[in-house]
Amino acid sequence: MANSNEKTRYSDAELQEFKEIILEKLRVAKEELSALTKTLNSSNGNGTDDTAGTFKTLEDGSATLEKEQTNQLAARQKKFIDNLEAALVRIENKTYGICRETGKLIQKERLRAVPHTTLSMEAKLKQY
Repeated sequence: MANSNEKTRYSDAELQEFKEIILEKLRVAKEELSALTKTLNSSNGNGTDDTAGTFKTLEDGSATLEKEQTNQLAARQKKFIDNLEAALVRIENKTYGICRETGKLIQKERLRAVPHTTLSMEAKLKQY
């Protein structure tokens, strides 16, 4: 049984602090996604038309691999943004920082490092 002094949620002031951290991470993440999207949308204008066929094939393969990696980074960044936005919703609902497994408060240090987490370290370690 949890003792009556144990906090069940973060205060509005604490939630505001986390909101500011998340908004800053969101701003940076959106800038990075924008840069990745621009990279994907820009055409590869290296002018390889006049080079030997073998080199063009190698370059095309390299460009394809690079584009794939950039696509993966963009997808990962989009997921990160979605997770941060979901965290903002939890802040508005005042459910932010509560572990979805244990129902206990997630430590502030963990939330500052991974502000979109929904698991305490205790619950996270049980997954392994």
